[in-house]
Amino acid sequence: MAEIKIEKKKPIWPWIVIVLLISALVYYIFLKDNETQNENSVEIENTTSTDNTTN
Repeated sequence: MAEIKIEKKKPIWPWIVIVLLISALVYYIFLKDNETQNENSVEIENTTSTDNTTN
């Protein structure tokens, strides 16, 4: 009689966890860095004063 070799399927859960961790790392590096740069930038208002008094 012939032997039939059966291979078990490998779980996909470790790959899903790896993809989620990589995507979280990419989010933290690129998107969070952009948000902190916007918070640290100084906003300067355009305050031009016109003196209309005549002597």
